[in-house]
This record gives sequence, C-alpha cells and structure tokens, in this order.
Amino acid sequence: MKALQKVSKFLSDYTSIVVIAIAVITFLVPGMMSWVNYKLFVDFVANKFTNQSIIIGIIMFSMGLTLTAQDFKILAKRPFDICVGAIAQYLIMPFLAFGITKVLGLSDGIGLGLILVGCCPGGVSSNIMSYLCGGDVAFSVGMTTVSTILSPFMTPLLVSYLASGAHISIKALPMFVSIVETVILPVAIGFLLNYLFGKKKTFMELQKIMPGIAVLGLACVVGGVVSSQGSKFFESGVVIFVAVLLHNGLGYLLGYGAGKLVGMNTAKKRTISIEVGMQNAGLATNLATTTAQFASTPESAIICAVSCTWHSISGTLLAGAFALKDKLSEKKQNN
Repeated sequence: MKALQKVSKFLSDYTSIVVIAIAVITFLVPGMMSWVNYKLFVDFVANKFTNQSIIIGIIMFSMGLTLTAQDFKILAKRPFDICVGAIAQYLIMPFLAFGITKVLGLSDGIGLGLILVGCCPGGVSSNIMSYLCGGDVAFSVGMTTVSTILSPFMTPLLVSYLASGAHISIKALPMFVSIVETVILPVAIGFLLNYLFGKKKTFMELQKIMPGIAVLGLACVVGGVVSSQGSKFFESGVVIFVAVLLHNGLGYLLGYGAGKLVGMNTAKKRTISIEVGMQNAGLATNLATTTAQFASTPESAIICAVSCTWHSISGTLLAGAFALKDKLSEKKQNN
C-alpha cells in the first residue's frame, strides 16, 4: 500500500510530464491507446458509452472521495466567494471561447470544441494546483464542486446558446444525460462512500492512491483522443494551438482580475485564477467523442484534446510560478 501511495504522489507531482509522455508515445504508436475509444453500448439518448466514459467516471469518483460534509458546510458559510467563483467560471471562459472563435475565424467544428471546453466545469487538477501554489484549497474544492453540480444545466445551455450559429444542431438533453452519467453520479457515489467509511483507516489509505489513478485516467483520456485524432492535429495549422493558449492564458488573467475586483486576498485570487483558467477539458473531450450531436464534427475533439494536455502543463507552470514568487519574497524578507 505504501508503495502505491508513493507512486500516486509521484504521478500527482509530475502530472503534466505524465500526460505529455502518454500523448507523445500515442502519437507515435496510435494503436497503443485505441482501447480507450472502444464502444461499450449506446444509451437511451443515443450517446456512445465508451471506455473513455468509464475513465472520466473514475476521475470524478476520485474527486467525490475527497468531499466531506464539512466541504458543503464551508460552501454554506462562504456564499459570496462561491457565487463570485461560479459566475466567473460560467461567464468568463464560455464567452472568451466564443470571442476567440470569432476573432481567429475558427471553423465550425474547431470553434465548437473550444466553446465546449469553455462551458465545462473546473477540472479536478485545479484543486492540486491551488494547494501547490499556496491558494485557498477549501475555496478551490468549493468552486469545483459547485461548477460540477451546475454543469448538467449550464454546460448544455451555454453550448446551445453560443454555438447556435454553427452548422450543427446542439441539443441540451444528450449532453445533460452524459454529464449526469459520467460526472454527477460518480461524484455522488464517491462522496457517499467517504461519508460512510471516511474515518476507517483502510479507507483513508485507499484514498491516498486515488490522485495517482486520476492522473493516469487523465493521461488515458488524452491518449485516447490522440489515438483517434492525432493524425489530424496539425491539419488546422498553428491556429488551433494559438486558440488554446489564448483561451487558457486569458482565463487565468481574467479569473485573477475577477478576484481582485471583489477584493479577495492573494490566496483566493490565485485560486479563482486557476479554477477559471483550468477547465475540465477531459470531460469536454469525452462529450465531443461520445455525445450524439458531435458525431458530424469529429474535429471538435481535437481542440478538446489539445486543451486537455495544455491545461495540465500550464496549471503546473502557473502554480510553480506562484510558489517561486513566495519563496523569493520570503528570502528577501529574511535578508
């Protein structure tokens, strides 16, 4: 068990390296991760349920295992912070994606993928990044929890509204069902298990392994998309990478600005910056590859996959930069 916990910590500490390594290897050997895209069945709204869907569910289950009743009490005690965070999450990134799509003149499929990333909730990795940079972890968990709970309603509605001009019919119900299946139910099960067994020693030991499993899951999601879409990564040229960099980078900047606008302290500003900028691009990737109405625009999965990889890298870099700033300030004060 201790060995597995050490492996889990290593994977958590080097998330971006693990994800990039899997992506590169899969790009060179596409067949290695083709199993991720294996279709298991089709649900009642025509969504494909694949191995990737199960992996996303496991990632969200790992998040649920970290949630306690105390976390929800914290949300109740800090309604202003959580409200600001939720508004920033579902206002900044969706409309930023829409604006970038128009400015760069992205094709319907690529633009739809970027809008989908922007309309998804915050990613699980953002909680780790907030911890590493001295952010407000309780606030981070609260933002991720609330944005995830709201996602079955907000994600389909925002995508339907912002992508209404695309040559594709966006229906809210299939996306709603997919998010409930792969996000809400796994999180709820994880929370319930933590509520029932959270104080048992064996369960607590198992919890320490889950971050590593979540990292491996994220790497598999990226690998699955690279396996199916990797050969098309560079067909759209450099514009796809410019769009992802702008969306993510401006998300961090505007998120930080939102915190500053309402007078948050440094820890909270860092947290809201990371929460807003780091989207659950793994969920976006799953929706783009399994939800019925995206079947006609397979290229939308490409930008989701690029976002999934880059968000892990940039989040790690930003958290490191914040942590380095603190070390330099502390060193300066000591001198």
